[in-house]
Amino acid sequence: MAQFINARDALVTESIDGTLRASNGKLARLDGYPHIKVVVRADWDKSKVALVSGGGSGHEPSHAGFVGQGMLTAAVCGDVFASPPADAVLAGILAVTGDAGCLLIVKNYTGDRLNFGLAAERAREMGHKVSMVVVDDDVSLPENPQARGVAGTLFVHKIAGALAEAGEDLETVTAAAKRVIGDVVSIGMSLDTCTVPGAEKEDRITRGMAELGLGIHGEPGVEQVEFEGAREAMAIVVDKLAAGLGQGNHVALLNNLGSATPLEMAVLAEELCRSRIGERIAHLIGPAPLMTSLDMHGFSLSLLPTDAAQIKALQSVVAPVAWPGCLDVAEVVVHPMPSGLEPPKYTASEDREIRALVDAGCQALVGSEAELNALDAKSGDGDTGSTVATAARALIAALDRLPLSDPALLCRAIGTEIGQTMGGSSGVLLAIFFAAAGDAAEGGDLVSALKAGLDRIREVGGANPGDRTMIDALAPALAALPDGLDASAVAARGGADATAKITRAKAGRASYVSAENLAGHNDPGAEAVALLFESLAVR
Repeated sequence: MAQFINARDALVTESIDGTLRASNGKLARLDGYPHIKVVVRADWDKSKVALVSGGGSGHEPSHAGFVGQGMLTAAVCGDVFASPPADAVLAGILAVTGDAGCLLIVKNYTGDRLNFGLAAERAREMGHKVSMVVVDDDVSLPENPQARGVAGTLFVHKIAGALAEAGEDLETVTAAAKRVIGDVVSIGMSLDTCTVPGAEKEDRITRGMAELGLGIHGEPGVEQVEFEGAREAMAIVVDKLAAGLGQGNHVALLNNLGSATPLEMAVLAEELCRSRIGERIAHLIGPAPLMTSLDMHGFSLSLLPTDAAQIKALQSVVAPVAWPGCLDVAEVVVHPMPSGLEPPKYTASEDREIRALVDAGCQALVGSEAELNALDAKSGDGDTGSTVATAARALIAALDRLPLSDPALLCRAIGTEIGQTMGGSSGVLLAIFFAAAGDAAEGGDLVSALKAGLDRIREVGGANPGDRTMIDALAPALAALPDGLDASAVAARGGADATAKITRAKAGRASYVSAENLAGHNDPGAEAVALLFESLAVR
């Protein structure tokens, strides 16, 4: 898999330097490249308790992204998914530790425990006050006496960091960290494994399945479960965490493991709040990438029961921009629609023939959703089928309230429904088409009215026959309509198929696509028009 990197052995050092350049001077590093990779606060004066954490790289923004006022004092970075050596950890301790001492926050992996532990011993021998806590929040393997440390570590960074920033002593900061570790629970789920730079991607997760409880280094999870959607995925994760919940309300940390989109993460946040523990989630951190696993397409959920003091610490202001804040979970607030947007009210009327035509056309478009999406993926964003099907389903649902016996009112009503339900430029153009046709149908014949609608969308949209749009099928179909639906269907099909030979679109999203991607593929809008007329002809 191609990635935006240079040499694998320079990946972490170049990434750290890029982070420093974007820190507005608030971060610095020790001069120990390439073996010692330590990011420190540029403004640190050693008068307060220092917080040092770290581990293998590949979890960005953890850990260097959380160095700054109110959180970490230093982050010790190893190579990708590899613990930093003890000398690097010791360098970090010595660089930031003063008389107030230092707390090491370590995730429960053997390499991290050994290297941070050895560095702590050596620092103590030098006369420094150093304590160490080990985070083991992963509950995916309940029988494992050495539970892994995952995203719950960030609760420790934030709460301990707030106390250290406030001037609390090492014993107080350490005790607070240990309390968090004792209470926090976490688990992750992913649809795919991560891609380690320079290595072949492991194809471990079966298509249609999700892996539950996998580690942040791509370690296999406890099981693969059938993936049905966001709601079911969140329910499975919640069920695994529910047994370990503390009393009262909780803070949830919803972590993007790398490549889940913001849309997906927002849906997962909604499902968390709707879940069986939703009423106990009073505060939410994220959803955001906080402790990632390179490009893993998954999420993790961490839960912590909190008191007022911990909430204050979690909500205190910090310098690191990667920290999204700890916000109160709010109800969905819905404001009334502004006046002037109410849809016009039509008196429903019946015409069995027209009802059958509308229903047949809509059913055909719904049935062609996947086909049209696949075609649109060749020249657009792959959503034409879904967009058209959404409007078709809305029209089917509206059949009982449409003025089916009045052509002019029916065209206007269809235009209104499409305008409200069908997105994109196609939705706007079709809404204009039917509205204009409805106006022209007053006192005139329907064929002429539809042609008037075509003239209006050509005027507004700027497309003409030959430009590789739906007009290439719609214009010949309407021209042939006086000869019957069979003739229209043939004309529409001819127009749609002709677009496969048009390799330079002059309108629409396809105008940004290269000729080789357009050649041999019908324009999806024209294809939808052809399918519509063909369904009407065979009814």
